[in-house]
Amino acid sequence: MKEYDIVELMKTGAISALDFHFGRFMERLSGRALPELAWISALVSATTREGHVCLDLSSLSLTTPKPLLLIEKLRMTGVVGMPGEYKPLVADESGRLYLYRYWEYERGLANRIDEMTRDESESPNMRSLGIRLAGLFPEQGKGEVDWQKIAALLTMMKKFVVISGGPGTGKTTTAAKILALLMEEAWPAVPKIALASPTGKGAARLQSAMNLARGTLGCSEQIRDALPGNASTIHRLLGPVEGSPYFRHDAMNRLDLDVLLVDEASMVDLALMAKAVQALPRECRLILLGDKDQLASVEAGAVLGDICNAGNDHAYSNSFCRSIEEAVGYSLRPGERGTPPISDCIANLKRSYRFGSESSIASLASAVNKGDWTVARELMREGVREGIAWRELPPPRSLGRSLREGVLEGFRTVFHSMDPDRIPESLDRFRILCALREGPYGSLSLNLLVEEILRSEGLIRGWGAWYPGRPVLVSRNEYELRLFNGDSGVALPDLEDQGDLKVCFPAEGGFRKIHPSRLPEHETCYAMTVHKSQGSEFEKIIVILPDRDSPVLTRELIYTAITRAKRSVEIWGREDVFRTSLERRIVRRSGLREALWGREKNRVSSKQ
Repeated sequence: MKEYDIVELMKTGAISALDFHFGRFMERLSGRALPELAWISALVSATTREGHVCLDLSSLSLTTPKPLLLIEKLRMTGVVGMPGEYKPLVADESGRLYLYRYWEYERGLANRIDEMTRDESESPNMRSLGIRLAGLFPEQGKGEVDWQKIAALLTMMKKFVVISGGPGTGKTTTAAKILALLMEEAWPAVPKIALASPTGKGAARLQSAMNLARGTLGCSEQIRDALPGNASTIHRLLGPVEGSPYFRHDAMNRLDLDVLLVDEASMVDLALMAKAVQALPRECRLILLGDKDQLASVEAGAVLGDICNAGNDHAYSNSFCRSIEEAVGYSLRPGERGTPPISDCIANLKRSYRFGSESSIASLASAVNKGDWTVARELMREGVREGIAWRELPPPRSLGRSLREGVLEGFRTVFHSMDPDRIPESLDRFRILCALREGPYGSLSLNLLVEEILRSEGLIRGWGAWYPGRPVLVSRNEYELRLFNGDSGVALPDLEDQGDLKVCFPAEGGFRKIHPSRLPEHETCYAMTVHKSQGSEFEKIIVILPDRDSPVLTRELIYTAITRAKRSVEIWGREDVFRTSLERRIVRRSGLREALWGREKNRVSSKQ
């Protein structure tokens, strides 16, 4: 490809028409004909749409000039600025090029997290705290480290804490105990606590899990009653301003909170996390729950992965290890000298309470997470244990026939009851997860196949798009209706309105009914993409991989898919495609990890 030829980029599909015109606009804005500027600007736009926060010039095969020399040339155009300058594009000293707003999001988030990690105002008595922790976290076994207890210890000492763990590791239970500790510490004052999740379904699950955990807490009835019982989406918490990307609560109008707990943090993109953090009062604690090994957010950034320095070993500072030993008696090996403050704000939960040590799903998820193709293949191919299965991908023409039995077994009960209290539970018994949205093995085609199967059995009547029992997933925010991307509902007859079909969405104390004509963009969700399934759990899943390799097929995608299953998972695919997926990891380019961990300094200049 000819260097700096934006037309050639367009022809090869490396950029979209939108990226092309953005590049040309930047060139016109500069007032000079500069092919490098148009070319680079188009690539910045394209990489942001692909989920990256910035364009790393060191990743490009440039012959001349070298990356930092190119940045100097671009800065002379007047549209590319240095960090701190208000220009459409920002280039930092490490050779990363940002759209201004994404540089602002990243800088604001990094600075705020850094402030919270360095906050030394929390200094509880270690021995006294250890006694309180022992009451909430009974000993698990001689010599076994209770990472839930360490997570609680972190939270009592820090303003910013991340609790990461796979499915069933007790993140929500740990969080409930932590909130009880914070309540006891503040009593008789009652701290203002908010629970939030990126999606409506996630908020409902968080609320249900917290209320379930409340009854198991070893604390006074007063404390249990004072714990928060409601959860909301992050959008609802911040208060969206209709028709704009802004929220009512921001740095100028902060939330009235003492503690914010965010579940499913891996799903939160850079922009939303930055806005949420900026809206917090200076003294507010922020607790993030999530799984650092899951897929990154759909929008730009891999915030939780960057914060946790995912893919690298984790260790605490020497001073924090001493605090842990004083409080709970665990002797942990500290990290290297100069361990950054954020390292002392992360707890990785390692023991799964949902899956036993012999669980096939847990074993498969672990093998996938390590990229261990040999173990993963052995588990699936030989049927070593119950709960997992491998099936060769059938051709598109026979896919419906192959799915028929599983679809009828999984979804038949949905149509036996039109009770809105029971249908969500019925739908959560089975789901088809797809790596792709389009194509013969994508979620759009699979949903049509499922509907065809259900119609052939008389479960769906008529040929209209809407029918009783249709599950839908919202794919665009609609602030007026308080519906957000990821919210799920089901179409049911409204007996209070002559049986007219309404879509029922879970709400506090029941359901909200919305006429289908009022819904924002949505799709049927018997089958859904793995990305859309984040934050959900199903008894049984079938994972459909495409018949050929795709850049979206990564270790994180397969891991996320498998960990949606509580009891059984089948993977349908081709062995070569599955193996390639395990070898590929998600790489989201940003400067957040470097800002927080101080790694990989001067990467570009060292290559010149």
